[in-house]
Amino acid sequence: MKPIFIICLCSILAACVAPRPDPQVLDTTQNSIDRAEAVGGDEFAPVEMRFAREKLASATLAMEKEKYEVVVYLAEEAEINAELAIEKSRTAKSRREANELRKSNDELHEKLVETFGDEFK
Repeated sequence: MKPIFIICLCSILAACVAPRPDPQVLDTTQNSIDRAEAVGGDEFAPVEMRFAREKLASATLAMEKEKYEVVVYLAEEAEINAELAIEKSRTAKSRREANELRKSNDELHEKLVETFGDEFK
């Protein structure tokens, strides 16, 4: 009876141990952060970039300390923050371009009114 109990207990404990995540998870997360930097994440989404870097650093430390159950979770959080920084940067750039076009249109309208008077509408 004892050997069966010990085998069952060992099997349960073995099932509870978190498997070592693929180290490439951290590389993928770093690539996301690099892409966010490339599109201006530090300028347009500094908070998200800081969170992404902090989460990646925590994931790296967890990997070194063999706390595998949190590595993937932290890496995914870092990647989500990096993706959010990318989208915020794209939005801010689009908004900036729209404002520049609006300003250019206003200047053109003023010149046309100066040239043709108030009749131009």
